[in-house]
Amino acid sequence: MDQNRREVMGANENSSAKPRVRPIVRLGIFLISHSNIVSLVCFLAGVVALLLLPVLAKNTYISENALMPGSAYNMLSTHHVSDANKFIKDLTDLEFTSMASPIESQKLIARYMSALDAEVTFHKFYPQFSQFHPLHFFTSPDSGIISKNGTCSSFGVNTIGIIRAPRGDGKEAIVLVTPYNRSKVGLGEAVSLGIAYSVFSLLSRVTWLAKDVIWLVADSQYGEYSAVAAWLREYQAPVFHKVDVVTSEACNESSTFNELGQGLYLDGKLNGDFRRAGTMAAALVIKVAEQGDRYEDSLNIYAEATNGQMPNLDLINIVNYMAVHKQGLRIEVKKMWSLLDSWWLNTLGVIFESLGKIARSLNPQWKFGIPASEYVEGAATLASSLYYQGLGVPTGPHGAFRDYQVDAITLEISPKVSLTKLYRRNEFILRGGRLIEGVIRSINNLLEKFHQSFFLYLLTSPGKFVSVGVYMIPFALLVAPLPIVAAYLHANASNSNPQNPSTLEVDGSHKSWEWLNSARKVLVIHLWGVVVSLLPFFLRQLPNTTLTMNFVLWGFLSILSLLILYLILGCPIAEASASQLEKNKWASLKSVTISTAFIGLSLMSVINFATAEIGALLIVPICLLARPLKLDIQARSWRTLLRASFNIALGFVVFPPVAFVLLKVAFEDFYGINVGDYWKWVESLWAWNSATYLYVGVVHLPCWALCIYILFHPC
Repeated sequence: MDQNRREVMGANENSSAKPRVRPIVRLGIFLISHSNIVSLVCFLAGVVALLLLPVLAKNTYISENALMPGSAYNMLSTHHVSDANKFIKDLTDLEFTSMASPIESQKLIARYMSALDAEVTFHKFYPQFSQFHPLHFFTSPDSGIISKNGTCSSFGVNTIGIIRAPRGDGKEAIVLVTPYNRSKVGLGEAVSLGIAYSVFSLLSRVTWLAKDVIWLVADSQYGEYSAVAAWLREYQAPVFHKVDVVTSEACNESSTFNELGQGLYLDGKLNGDFRRAGTMAAALVIKVAEQGDRYEDSLNIYAEATNGQMPNLDLINIVNYMAVHKQGLRIEVKKMWSLLDSWWLNTLGVIFESLGKIARSLNPQWKFGIPASEYVEGAATLASSLYYQGLGVPTGPHGAFRDYQVDAITLEISPKVSLTKLYRRNEFILRGGRLIEGVIRSINNLLEKFHQSFFLYLLTSPGKFVSVGVYMIPFALLVAPLPIVAAYLHANASNSNPQNPSTLEVDGSHKSWEWLNSARKVLVIHLWGVVVSLLPFFLRQLPNTTLTMNFVLWGFLSILSLLILYLILGCPIAEASASQLEKNKWASLKSVTISTAFIGLSLMSVINFATAEIGALLIVPICLLARPLKLDIQARSWRTLLRASFNIALGFVVFPPVAFVLLKVAFEDFYGINVGDYWKWVESLWAWNSATYLYVGVVHLPCWALCIYILFHPC
């Protein structure tokens, strides 16, 4: 009796000593064991969450109380407008003077600046042409390549005027930028200079200014961005060594550049050296469109910079507030116009509007749903914001400031009617000048840099945005199936091997070699992606090549390099005896492929979230569905045949050149297909050091190639 009792007690002790499985482990086991349904639910939920972003957008608001937009009366008057009109007239008259040289306009701008007691200086720069170089991809913004064909006449000259703040200590500055092509003066550029001059003349007389004001007239004959970036390089990171190109010392001292300031030098109003003010608090690029909206004056805001960087949302908010509530301008941001007429988007808008009405009928406090027309507008704007951030290419010269962590935007004001009529131009300059005055006055109130509001956001309208905490949800749902499916494939492959004691040792060594072999194949393909990304650097050295020829050579060399790398590093010679076993081990290769795709997308989300979002929409489906076509065809069921059809379609769509064409058709004006367009697009990515280029070459393309290899696996 006692013996039985002791046995029972011992059994109870053994059972109690058994460790309990933690809930998080149970949840992981449950998700892995139901990976198919979890993957489907997560991916569909991610797509739905992405479509819901326009509904979840919040109204913008001023986060920094010190800005106080619109709290003061405008001081810019008709007197400043008349001075600006005189300035515009003198500029445009030079265009019709037969004996006037291009530098006369810059002399005129400098004289007008010096008349306001501003510090005037000229900045000479040589055109810089962005060229792809792998060692310079992640270097500082001053690593551009100066044209080696530069001559004493092939240079640009920026004109800079600086007003010192009467209430400041010279440690902070606000920058106004007006692009200006001195070789061809357009009416829009002349009016933008007039607006900037009216504001500059006002700021030279006010007593409340606490920050220095820099007016940069950027010589845009070699590109607006190039001129602004050259001045910023000299301002932020001056170069004291000589470059291996034509320099000012090599040119005649009586050159065109020295002729610019002869009169001003004699008056003592021109500074010969490069002048600086304080740390830049913000920058505004002012442009005027010659052909505007036929209904009302409008203001277009461009904010995207390199690699999807955005200025602090407060800067856009104060511009929006001042333009709408003070000057009566209609604010516009870029939209995907092709989406406005799409039937499926309008249908979604009607569905979400109906769901919102039902939700409010159940509980009036549930603020869900927006009008269908507002949803379509918001979705088109959101798609544009996501697309242009994902490209990683600046949408204007303001992008040069973000390379130095300066908040900047481009303001393009479009007139309702032609500006050739004087009375209409006066009204337009007054409204534009007062807008810039109000924005500068708000920035002048700042005691520190912009920091209160968001830096990571997507716009759905000028007055609505989606914050980082909301738009991360769709991305997390899209990529969540990847580690779950990878773990399922790994566990399934490990449990599928025979457990006969006589073959256990051999099986264990084979499993280890199997995963190492899969990892080696994935590594080889990703190394191939690096090689493909480097090939354009060498192709650019070939003389007399066209875009189409470069693209064809790139494709041929990419295929050739893939074959060479596979034969050298990926040829399974050492495992010839296990070839029959390897034919059935495609699952391990898929598991490693999915894992690398997950790592690549996660890293890209830190660098440029928009690129990771678009990449997840494209690459995740084929990574999850990839399965040898031979197995699906042999099964001969409608389910497997449907999956095989989806895999073939996805393999075609996800191929980078095809995906580029489809995105171009969906989001841009499409005028036909040209083979060289893809090469031109790739050139624009590496010219701006866009991380999207590296993602396409090192993550997306190798994952696509591995999925294609799995589809045609000889199992």
